[in-house]
Amino acid sequence: MTSHAASRRHRPRRIGLSPADRLTVVLMVAIPSLVVIGLVWLPALATVVLSFFDWDGFTAFSDAQPVGGEFYHQAVSTYPAFWPAVQHNLIWLAVLFFVATPLGMFVAVLLDHEAKHTWFYQTSFYLPVVLSMALVGFIWQLMFSRDEGLLNAVLGTRIDWYGDSSVNLWSALIASTWRHMGYIMLLYLAGLKGVDNTLREAARIDGASEVQTFFHVVFPVLRPINIIVLVVTVIESLRAFDLVWVINKGRNGLELISTEVTRNIVGEAQRIGFGSALATIMLLVSSVFIAIYLHIVMKEDA
Repeated sequence: MTSHAASRRHRPRRIGLSPADRLTVVLMVAIPSLVVIGLVWLPALATVVLSFFDWDGFTAFSDAQPVGGEFYHQAVSTYPAFWPAVQHNLIWLAVLFFVATPLGMFVAVLLDHEAKHTWFYQTSFYLPVVLSMALVGFIWQLMFSRDEGLLNAVLGTRIDWYGDSSVNLWSALIASTWRHMGYIMLLYLAGLKGVDNTLREAARIDGASEVQTFFHVVFPVLRPINIIVLVVTVIESLRAFDLVWVINKGRNGLELISTEVTRNIVGEAQRIGFGSALATIMLLVSSVFIAIYLHIVMKEDA
């Protein structure tokens, strides 16, 4: 009898939620869910549906003509800006992945050593991240302007870095790298702070250099960060829009898939269905990398 009473005494009590707490929990779950559904999922599904209809956006949708996969066929076969836009997006991805990402990682490794005034350098490198891409484009206009730009003043040239179709893509990529590098630096810096120092000490005892320690010990530990960086970089390269739209609305050597989507949906052509087909292609490509990321994360949590 005594042991039974003792077991009941040590049994944890279940604390029930009050009606007010239940309402709070329901609202905390329901409101964000409704926002995501209304602002993300429904527009995405509507975009997929509209890609199969010829609709100008002004008449009733009941008057829209179904065209099946015609717009997808036009995009890849007869639309002249599609393949240049794909090529530019791939170049954008390559530069962000092979230039901006290693630079951000390198800066993170340097700042991880906690030298003096580290906070100042972190703030300086991260500042571009909090700026919009449109504002980044305006800032770099001070560097790339043909008449008053700093770069031409230093080199003694009169190159229109934003207007010349042979160099404007690379000029835009310099500005994008400046911003993306700070984002990558922050991700890797957060990952490096979580690496166990005993791993580095063991590598030093074994005679490994700093470079060998990083690539053979630290970098493999950062695998979750590496996956996040890969997905973020791919998505950033696909949704690059603001910068090139500010420069020349995605024309004259700066065609991207995102700018072609905007030009067809809100431009003078008002080709809602065709623009939706281009947007759906972007959605499918992005979904592949997101699905890979979710598969890896869920596999690790299992």
